[in-house]
Amino acid sequence: MNKLTFIPILLLIAVTLTGCHVFDSNKDLPIEMVAFNSLTDEEQDLIPVSPKDSIVKKVTVNDEIKSVIDKNYNKDEVYCVTFNNTETNASGNLVVFIDLDKKTVIG
Repeated sequence: MNKLTFIPILLLIAVTLTGCHVFDSNKDLPIEMVAFNSLTDEEQDLIPVSPKDSIVKKVTVNDEIKSVIDKNYNKDEVYCVTFNNTETNASGNLVVFIDLDKKTVIG
């Protein structure tokens, strides 16, 4: 009789913990992948190897960066993701600016 009550209780606990995100299997995306997912298909095609072939730096927002990021962004620093080997005749390497939360693309 104890087995019959133990199994439903165990299932109830598992469902409750899953609903509370204790068993959260979704990890945060790496900052390189957040930047990569924001690119157009044409821009993604310029990346010869992998989005991991990039340089991530935390930089101070200056006038040059302010001109290419969201006008409402008011923090002093951003993450700058530069994809290597993506330069074209018209421009340099692809650069994406990410908020300090590592999730929001701002430019």
